[in-house]
Amino acid sequence: MIDMGYMIIVGIFTVLGMVVSGRLKSKFKKYSQIGISSGQSGAEVAQEMLNHYGVHDVKIVEGRGFLSDHYNPLKKTIALSPDVYRGRSIAAAAVAAHECGHAVQHAEAYQMLKVRSALVPAVQASSRIQQFLFMGFMFGVGGSMMGLGQIFMLALVITFGMTALFALITLPVEFDASKRALVWLDNTGTTRGQEYDGAKDALWWAAMTYVASALSALAMFLYFLLQFMGRD
Repeated sequence: MIDMGYMIIVGIFTVLGMVVSGRLKSKFKKYSQIGISSGQSGAEVAQEMLNHYGVHDVKIVEGRGFLSDHYNPLKKTIALSPDVYRGRSIAAAAVAAHECGHAVQHAEAYQMLKVRSALVPAVQASSRIQQFLFMGFMFGVGGSMMGLGQIFMLALVITFGMTALFALITLPVEFDASKRALVWLDNTGTTRGQEYDGAKDALWWAAMTYVASALSALAMFLYFLLQFMGRD
């Protein structure tokens, strides 16, 4: 049976995630209604930034969904959500430039991005394993003090440790992409004055979603680690 400590951790970080996500959506909505003086769409901002850094092998495509923007290093594509791809706002410019920041990281062989990419297969495997481990945890498989219970808890520690490691490494990757985006937006005059401040504000809240995710992953790892160590 799941103990109260686990439920408290899940509850706290679920609420935290909802608050940060809600704040991000609010900021995006606000800055989506404010145009930029250059009049460029998100797709045009992205293309100009790629050209500026000499990145000519990345394709910009229109994706689907709300805030689904991402850079795919395997396909070398930047998928921008419709609101960003077509939008001519502070939010569209900020998000487009951020995703281009990842493409520039890739082109310049940014070390933390290479580390994160190398961890992807292990994290994907850990996520699949966690589904079965969590079911076992709910039914009390890890409750026994010896044998299977020990192995089960060790597996939870390893898989959640991998998830936490990936989440923590993601932080400098995301912050660096936003820094690159803001420097470019400012230096080129793509966003000016209050436009730049708005872009900075929007990207800060986007980064906070990753911070919340990392804290949640770290808390879960420490919880299972302490559970495992408490058996010795």
